[in-house]
Amino acid sequence: MKKIGWKALPIILFMVICIFLWRGLSLDPHHLPSVQVGKSLPAFSLPELEYPGVLFQSSQVQGKVVLLNVWASWCSACVDEQVFLMQLAREGVSIYGLNYKDNSHDALQWLKQWGNPYKNILSDTQGKVAIDLGVYGAPETFIIDKSGVIRYRHAGIMNQELWLKEMLPLMNELEQQT
Repeated sequence: MKKIGWKALPIILFMVICIFLWRGLSLDPHHLPSVQVGKSLPAFSLPELEYPGVLFQSSQVQGKVVLLNVWASWCSACVDEQVFLMQLAREGVSIYGLNYKDNSHDALQWLKQWGNPYKNILSDTQGKVAIDLGVYGAPETFIIDKSGVIRYRHAGIMNQELWLKEMLPLMNELEQQT
């Protein structure tokens, strides 16, 4: 039996790299891990987009189950999601918007064009609150329970399939909790 020589090393390295790449292809980029799930919503005080002189406190969402949607006027994927968010708002879902690293004039124009499904829109021009939430980019959506704890995070466009399969059942379950 011969020893494996140096000539076989490139083939072995190639096989190892292929295994790692194959494993990476099986990962879903929309299920990025979030260290914030299970933790309280970070404390913040941000100006409201439509009323810059009014500060919104993170504690204002406690006592109800809500969606917190991170969006921006520069986000092309947010347009695709907006139609669905408008439908949810018409159905009575409490949605709060976090306008992420955006110009307020552009954001307000965007809302005029695409509609406003949000109960309140928080202006995070520096992206500090988004960083505290672990946001990778827009759009992202969080489910916050009545105690102000983050229970779910979705990176990417929220759609009806995701809503019916994962988000709505969780929101209904959280609504039943005291």
